[in-house]
Amino acid sequence: MSAPLTHTYRSGEVHRFDAQGQDFIYLVSAGAIFALDGAVGEVLSMLDGAEMAHGDLITALTNGGYSPADAEDLVRELRLARVIVSDQTVAAPAPAKPEGDYPLQALVLNITNQCNLACTYCYEFGADKIATPNGKPKYMTIDTAKASVDLLLAQSGGRPAVHITFFGGETLMNFPLLRQVVAYATDQATAQGRTITFSLTTNATLLTDPIIEFLAEQQIGVTVSIDGPKEMQDKRRVYKSGKGSYDVIEPKLRKLIARHRTRAITARVTLSKGVTDVVSIFRHLREDIGFHEVGFAPVTESGEQAYALGEEGMVTVLEQFHQLADEWLAYALKGRMHGFSNVSETIGELVQGTNKSHPCGAGLGLLGVSPSGDLSPCHRFTDADSHVMGHVSSGIDRKAQGEFLTKGHVGAKYACQSCWARPLCAGGCHHEAFVRYGDTGHANLHYCDWIREWTDTCLKIQGTLAVQNPEFLEKFAERKGLS
Repeated sequence: MSAPLTHTYRSGEVHRFDAQGQDFIYLVSAGAIFALDGAVGEVLSMLDGAEMAHGDLITALTNGGYSPADAEDLVRELRLARVIVSDQTVAAPAPAKPEGDYPLQALVLNITNQCNLACTYCYEFGADKIATPNGKPKYMTIDTAKASVDLLLAQSGGRPAVHITFFGGETLMNFPLLRQVVAYATDQATAQGRTITFSLTTNATLLTDPIIEFLAEQQIGVTVSIDGPKEMQDKRRVYKSGKGSYDVIEPKLRKLIARHRTRAITARVTLSKGVTDVVSIFRHLREDIGFHEVGFAPVTESGEQAYALGEEGMVTVLEQFHQLADEWLAYALKGRMHGFSNVSETIGELVQGTNKSHPCGAGLGLLGVSPSGDLSPCHRFTDADSHVMGHVSSGIDRKAQGEFLTKGHVGAKYACQSCWARPLCAGGCHHEAFVRYGDTGHANLHYCDWIREWTDTCLKIQGTLAVQNPEFLEKFAERKGLS
């Protein structure tokens, strides 16, 4: 006979939550959700803030009606899944850092660094800018664009499908180049038996009927940077003269949404001081204008700007996020999509069992390309000399890429190691961290409470759907291409 175990157990890294009377755990080491049966719940309750020797835990379970064999099997299974850990358990490794030659999946082409608006909180050219565009091209040339396409196809490891996002400045200020790139990239990908898709971000001021027709015909995804109805849009999204942009874009948006039916048209809202009425913004953009999905993000700033949300603003925003989250769930229980992308994106990650090594694909499967051809981790670092990661003519600087990814890995962020939400967050946006803390590898500590509360909210939504309408989760995964 083998000697009896002498381990002492404690609860593993789990976040417990309740949905519709069913107990669940979010298992941090796996980024996975499990419904709890009575036995597992009992074990976790016994280990809540306490430790128990192996023999004592087995005794407690047998006193509760389990056979010694069943109790041993249960404890063994929970140990293997890391729901409980012993004093001899080796800490679970952080998600592995992808190899240095991780294949590209997407490029963000900043086809111009010029913009016809002068948004007062612009992260690219505002008070907290990190871009250093002086002496550099203002518009990307066709040669640079073609070299970018060639780089993407060559460095994508034979992926059957790749993607290009067009960005700026204001993307449509270089629309003639955009047309050329779509044609060239499509031809090159087709010749290789591969697929390439496109999207763009725009402030919508330069949309015309021919541009809308082209976007629809080419099935190009469109994200519009817009902050809501007139009084909110015109607060910070203004022309250099100070004139607001709402009256210019509103009729153009209606035309775009009416004509472009091949891809979802989404709105991306920047929340700032005085622009925190999330519900009314959502109502206007989703229900009046007709956007397919609407997503919100707090303004990126160093913590010293007048347009910062502040603690009170963040509280207001989160309260209204909860209101829309309740609506999202009510729609889902009826089998309908709601359009609040902040929930949709998190649920999508939960469905996938996401366990991130890095906050996003920046520097991994995605790179940004400046008008000059410089490569950067993403579009937010475009034209920043301190973050160059190669050039389209010479390729990816693997040393710079490796340093960036090593610094940004969740395992390198001390503050993240005790946070149960790290599989989804991994410390937050690299660019946000650099603007706020001067370090791309710094955890975004100013958002930690926000992220944990929001993740808990979405976990409860997922749990409720698992209990009441699991078919919706299956269809959601199919619709998002996650299954």
